[in-house]
Parts: sequence; C-alpha cells; structure tokens
Amino acid sequence: MTVGPPCKVLIVDDSAVVRQMLSEILASDPGIEVVGTAADPLLAREKIKRLHPDVITLDVEMPRMDGLAFLENLMRLHPVPVVMISSLTERGADTTLQALALGAVDFVSKPKLDVARGLQGYADEIIAKVKMAARSRVRSLARTTVPRITLETTATPAPRSIQFRTTDRLIAIGASAGGTEALRVVLEGLPADAPAVVMTQHLPATFSSAFAERLDRHSAMSVREASDGEAVLPGHAYLPPGGRHLRVIRDGARWRCRIDDGPPINRHKPAVDVLFRSVAESAGANAIGAILTGMGDDGARGLLELRNAGAPTLVQDEATSVVWGMPGAAYKLGAAEEMVPLERIAERLMALARG
Repeated sequence: MTVGPPCKVLIVDDSAVVRQMLSEILASDPGIEVVGTAADPLLAREKIKRLHPDVITLDVEMPRMDGLAFLENLMRLHPVPVVMISSLTERGADTTLQALALGAVDFVSKPKLDVARGLQGYADEIIAKVKMAARSRVRSLARTTVPRITLETTATPAPRSIQFRTTDRLIAIGASAGGTEALRVVLEGLPADAPAVVMTQHLPATFSSAFAERLDRHSAMSVREASDGEAVLPGHAYLPPGGRHLRVIRDGARWRCRIDDGPPINRHKPAVDVLFRSVAESAGANAIGAILTGMGDDGARGLLELRNAGAPTLVQDEATSVVWGMPGAAYKLGAAEEMVPLERIAERLMALARG
C-alpha cells in the first residue's frame, strides 16, 4: 500500500529506447509517477519548470550536451534529487564519480550491450533508488570542506612514517548512497599522520580504482586499493578492490588486509558488516567505527559488534546525511554511541584516536 502521493519522476536520456524502458519500469510501481521524459538537458530544463519533478533520472553521457554541466547548473540553481543512469566503463566510472561530487544522489549502471534487456534486469534497483532519492536531502551545490586536524595538539606535525605499535588505533568506516562525497569530506579533514583507515563503500567493481584515486587526490593520507596480505599502516587508508570484501586480520603485532571473494552479504560485495566484524575481532577496543550516509542497514550489526568489543562508535547525523538508512539503522540498534554532523566527523575521529 502506497503512503502519500507517488513521487514524480522526469527521465532524461538521449535514447528513445532507454526512455521507454525506464518509463515502463518506473511506472510499474504504484509509488512512482513518470511525469515526463526529455531527450536532452535543454528540453529537460523546460520540463523541470513546468512539471516540478521530485526526482530526475539523468544519463550523464549524452552526445548533444554535457550532462555534468547540466547537473552542476541544476544543483546550483534548482536542487532536485538526481539518479544517474551511467555506463559501466572506465570513463563512465570517472564521469559518475564527478556527478556524485556535483550532488547526484545515486546511480544505476547501464549495461554496455543490449541496454533494453539489461535495464529490465536492474528494474528492482532502479525503482528502489528512485524512491530513496525522493526521500533524500539535496542542497545547493557548495563544496563542504573541513579544517584538517593534526594528531597532536601542538602545531608541529608528526612525521609521515610512524613506528607501528599494538596500541595504535584503527579507524573503520562504512558508507553507501551519498558516501563517495562524505568519505571525501572525512578524509580531507584527516592529517597525513592519522591512524590507519579501512573503508567499505558500496560501488560496482569497475569503480574502485577511480574512486581510490579520487580520494587520494583530496587526502593528505595515502589512499589506495588494498592488496591481499599488505600491512595496515598509519597514514594510509584502504579500500577493497572492485567486487571484493575487505577484512582485517591480526598477524602478531600487526594488522593486515585480507581480500575476500566470498558471497555478497546484505546483498553487497563489498559489505560493511564483513569489514566491521573483522575489525571487531582483530582490533577490538583499539578500533573506532563510523557509519556514514547510505541506503539500507549494512554495517549496523557490525558496528554493534565493534561497540560490544569496546570500540568507540559513531554515525553521521540525519541532517547532513543524503540518506539516513545505514546510520539510522545502526543508531536504532544501539550500535552508535553518538551522532555527529559530517563536517565534524574527522575532528571527532581524531579526538577518539587521542583518547
């Protein structure tokens, strides 16, 4: 049973076939009303003014006009939740990450071959993400920056290379929808000598390299895709390689990355729960756990295991989350000791690391 009026969707795609398929898929759900379609951003601009959609689906790789330029103008002048329909290519991955940086809520990967039949296979995901976008928070395009915190309270920065100690902290972070930018904000606020960070962000396999490179450009830490067996070191942040789980194992006085090709957990691979449970087991009270914006509940039970192991835990607050699904689920489960606005999370992580 649908509660309230259906969310109004405008479909923007240069392909008539894709517009037709998306219209049929979305219209099949009683909670969605397709109010119009547009073949390019110029037509879309007029229809947005006339139809006032709640959500826009946008193909960012359109030949007649740059979808990114349209998105940037839209988020600056008339913010509307946008779900991108993006191709799963290397160039598509970079374009999609740029679109998320500009304010798009989420994306659905468009198959390269037999798009019509392929999209039908994504029907449930498309419907879920459009309905989630209708409930999400979008703000006018303004880059969120935070001052970088230093590990010590003195003005003298610590050296990049720090001797590993068993008392070192390990920061574990999970995120999903809205998380690509939330992670950037957090990592941008951490110093080069911060404790090691291990992260899981829900992304398709082909996006992981481009995402790691993007975060590395914005962080004083060294951000990389983890390789199996490598030591987890301060000043470094690790993401799972495409389509693999990341776990942390203890090896004597060290922690190491373990790349896990096991089945999806909570429908996700990588899954936040897999990372958090391994960190709870390997680092216990030496860890700090955080869940950022995201759809669903992945990570909530793992964060509770971290808290039960003695680790400080926090979640991003509802006001600054694009989607308060994952952090909200963790908070309601009693897994989080505190809720923190996005722009203060780096500062809070460092305060807990010093504690």
